[in-house]
Amino acid sequence: MATCSTGCAPAVRLCQRLNRLKTLDGDMMATSLKRCLSTLDLTLMGVGGMVGSGLYVLTGTVAKDTAGPAVIISFVFAGIASLLAAFCYAEFGARIPKTGSAYMFTYVSVGEVWAFLIGWNVILENMIGGAAVARAWSGYLDSIFNHAIQNFTETHIMQWNVPFLAHYPDLLAAGILVFASVFISFGVQVSSYLNHIFSTISMGVIAFILVFGFVLADPANWSQEQGGFAPYGMSGILAGSATCFYAFVGFDVIASSSEEAKNPQKAVPIATAISLGLAATAYILVSCVLTLIVPWRTLDPNSALADAFFRRGYSWAGIVVAVGSICAMNTVLLCNLFSLPRIVYAMAEDGLFFSIFARVNPVTKVPVNAILVFGILMACMALIFDLEALVQFLSIGTLLAYTFVAASVIVLRFQPEKNNSKDTTTTSPNVNAEVSPAPSESQTITEDSEEPKQYESFSDKLQLVERQKTRERRGVGHLKAYWEPYLDRLLGDCEPGEVVAFCVMTLIVSSVSLCAVLEFGNEQLQFPVWCFTMLLVIFTLAYVLSLALIWIHEPQRNNQTFQVPLVPLTPGASILFNVFLMMKLSLLTWIRFTVWIAIGLLVYFGYGIWHSKEGLRELQPKDMAARYVVLPSGSLVETVQSVQPDGQVVTSAHQISSSAAPTAAEAAGKR
Repeated sequence: MATCSTGCAPAVRLCQRLNRLKTLDGDMMATSLKRCLSTLDLTLMGVGGMVGSGLYVLTGTVAKDTAGPAVIISFVFAGIASLLAAFCYAEFGARIPKTGSAYMFTYVSVGEVWAFLIGWNVILENMIGGAAVARAWSGYLDSIFNHAIQNFTETHIMQWNVPFLAHYPDLLAAGILVFASVFISFGVQVSSYLNHIFSTISMGVIAFILVFGFVLADPANWSQEQGGFAPYGMSGILAGSATCFYAFVGFDVIASSSEEAKNPQKAVPIATAISLGLAATAYILVSCVLTLIVPWRTLDPNSALADAFFRRGYSWAGIVVAVGSICAMNTVLLCNLFSLPRIVYAMAEDGLFFSIFARVNPVTKVPVNAILVFGILMACMALIFDLEALVQFLSIGTLLAYTFVAASVIVLRFQPEKNNSKDTTTTSPNVNAEVSPAPSESQTITEDSEEPKQYESFSDKLQLVERQKTRERRGVGHLKAYWEPYLDRLLGDCEPGEVVAFCVMTLIVSSVSLCAVLEFGNEQLQFPVWCFTMLLVIFTLAYVLSLALIWIHEPQRNNQTFQVPLVPLTPGASILFNVFLMMKLSLLTWIRFTVWIAIGLLVYFGYGIWHSKEGLRELQPKDMAARYVVLPSGSLVETVQSVQPDGQVVTSAHQISSSAAPTAAEAAGKR
């Protein structure tokens, strides 16, 4: 047994290092960045992050290739999934107003390695998002000039026919990203002011599209002669939802900006709700207009809205739409370039990423190194990859981040509050103070809000102890009082939050299994009916039972900041929805994702785990702890314990004469 314990010790220590949690400072509002963003700034930033190339390009791409006019329903499903995720982001952004978004939320609730992988994927998400928007921006500008830029590049510069790459290098898209990166480095107020201008123009153009588009609408374009409303069926609608999810990924820029908000506790939830509502309404109405103006089979995926007006004979309207799309895409570019460096900065600040990215410019108060380096990397991606490959790869990282954030909400909601190490101080006992005498047989006890009551009998004392025990067990993470008589023997010995953490893990596993059976059970795996039904019943019961076990525990109740309603149902539904959409993505997307995760693990084990500030904090000597023991001889024995970095405990004891010792001894003698 000793040999096994010795051999398993390194593995146990490694697991502890991988799953250590981030310790937050006592003052959440303290930051080296500049708090200057209002609720309006955050709202426009969220709208700008969501309403861009998704509105002007993605609607046409999904309508033509995946869902047909039923792209409207695809956006509804994607909007619901995004709403569930947005609730989770809003709670974390208000409760933990620190930059880093999903990375930070996972770090404080789940563990370090998971936080790094989420942050690693969010970095890729923002890089791909910015590159995809730059490609769409270039395509729309090119459409105004009848594709003259593309023809010139292919004829006079170069073109290639390489799988998974674009047909030609998009120099215009790369150039705009480099220019925007330089502009973003001037400071957050400059970025916010520019975002206001572009967002206002974009919303005005969207209003024009809706009014003029419904005037030109022809219901015959949804008829059976044109293929019908849902030519690809429910499968196409759900597959379209997985891609349409890309349209709503921009709302997490609000959570990423919480460290620069003036009042994040109120501004983050309000801005998230308003911006997501406006974006979802715009996507649904614009996709409806687009498929009613022209037949969905004839849409141009690169510039669907502008091309639709051109083909109806309103070239001037097409130019207005193209200009509006460029302004909208500029806001998305700004939001991606705004959010990405701050996530990199948060990871570098925690020691998990290269320290050069943690430097903040003393004048502009922004991480300039992260902005310029990752802006250039984003420009390189826009140079060589096409839009479709970028969009498909983007969705999986976003869905994974949303899944972990939803799981983190459940874990943190049922975890007791922990005191920060920085706030913990060693208090020396007052040796001159009198030691309280032991309680006598008859003593008056005053409770929280009750009248003083005399406890004279032994049975009364037993009832008091039992009531105090029940009250203690109703703390956060414990079983609710109603369920204690039934489940106390089974779950009563578990630590607070331990059962919930296990149930969250079961929730994720059962969601993955259930969605995998639904997606692959009949076609790819060809399960017989009885086997398919049995697996569905088993995984559904596991999912429901996990939610029920979480629900019977006491959650935290915080009225000071926004909290997700109907926990654990809301984040549990978000997990299931996100996992199902991930299952709809292609095998090639999963292969690319696996390669990126492998690269991230190399970075973490090669650098992050050795430079983690939480790891360095664990190596620091901990505070001395002192205990005083009263001896009958009338002296105090002080026992001092010091926890060393290697885990050894050094104990020393010495006697201290005290004027209070006789009093203590007398009290002990009376007992």
